Amino acid sequence: MTGQLHEINFDGIVGPSHNFAGLSLGNLAATRNAGRDAFPREAALQGIAKMRLCVELGLAQGILLPHDRPAERWLARLGATMLTADAGLRANAFSASAMWAANAATVSPAPDSSDGRCHLTGANLMTMPHRAVEWLGTLAQLRLAFADNRAFVVHGPVPVPFGDEGAANHMRFCATPDAPGVEVFVYGADGGAHEGPFPARQHREASAAVARLHGLDPERVILARQSNAAIAAGAFHNDVVAVANGPVLFAHEQAFADPAALYDGLRARRAVEIIEVPASAISLEDAIASYLFNAQLVDLPGGGMALILPTEARDDPCVWSWLEQLVASNGPIRALYPVELRQSMANGGGPACLRLRVVADPATVDPRFLVDAARLDTIAAVIEQHWPRRIAPADLALPELWQEVRAARRALLEALGLGELETAELWA
Repeated sequence: MTGQLHEINFDGIVGPSHNFAGLSLGNLAATRNAGRDAFPREAALQGIAKMRLCVELGLAQGILLPHDRPAERWLARLGATMLTADAGLRANAFSASAMWAANAATVSPAPDSSDGRCHLTGANLMTMPHRAVEWLGTLAQLRLAFADNRAFVVHGPVPVPFGDEGAANHMRFCATPDAPGVEVFVYGADGGAHEGPFPARQHREASAAVARLHGLDPERVILARQSNAAIAAGAFHNDVVAVANGPVLFAHEQAFADPAALYDGLRARRAVEIIEVPASAISLEDAIASYLFNAQLVDLPGGGMALILPTEARDDPCVWSWLEQLVASNGPIRALYPVELRQSMANGGGPACLRLRVVADPATVDPRFLVDAARLDTIAAVIEQHWPRRIAPADLALPELWQEVRAARRALLEALGLGELETAELWA
């Protein structure tokens, strides 16, 4: 790969079928808000506003597109249609969950891989039916956006039954984006076994397989187990309780089953700065409710790092006071940027859930997947014109809504010159 490597955040555009069906066991926000009316247009525009902030901060920004919904071909494999399916199956086929791009894939940049290329492995998301529908549509986009095989290798998902949920359970530590890094794969339990009310979605076997597929140096790979307490409290992915950037780890005290072993392993492999939030200062429950750690921790072009946080973190006095003290301490995190994502948050997805980090030379990426302010204006105009304003639970049974959602996605693909994705999700 030639050219300068940059971190590019590829945000999932919130799809026109965004609704609150409460499909995600272990995602407390999603289940708590099941049955509410949803506002897809508002949700998508909130996501665009977050991307605008990133562009204004001087960060490289990309997009991933909504998937074809309802997933009629998937239903056909089950011997059903949107007309004949029961309400639960219909809701799974209508989900807009592909908007959370952190679950699209696991990414290892070129400096870490044995062949000097950036490797991406699409996640199988096998634990939840509405998410297991996604991998074909996601893989089609990844293979289009990262088609330059001199720079990228895009792998299909790890085979079932080894559950893989993508970058939401992966962290990378490095001095600079173009330097070799240490990659940490966080899993729930061996074989997916779990202790508590909710499933451990990331299997150790899947994490190890991705590391091998990417050609990573075993000496620069750490497999770390997420704590049962975190999963039971609603941290269905590691990015709900920890986030990393460059040489910095920002995590809750109860994020990992054996934090001392992880910290020692990191320090033995490279210089790191660990910012651990004690449970005595912010409880695990408050951290998850505010999505304090489901933030984008990013390098600012002018120096220092910033946290792009949901406004829920600002609205919690205890959390916000701790963050203000953190910024005042003159450590690596120098700025806080709260963003309004209440529609996504109500389904359990904050700023970090909405983006997939890819370290690459932007010149090697299909330019149709990269955005600036003008391109975001184009996307926002399509959303304003075509996205449904409101979706009530009963609306999922309406054929006119299915047609509206399909037409909205088609309009966006046409506006972005990505019409070939219209038939990308072919269930053979």
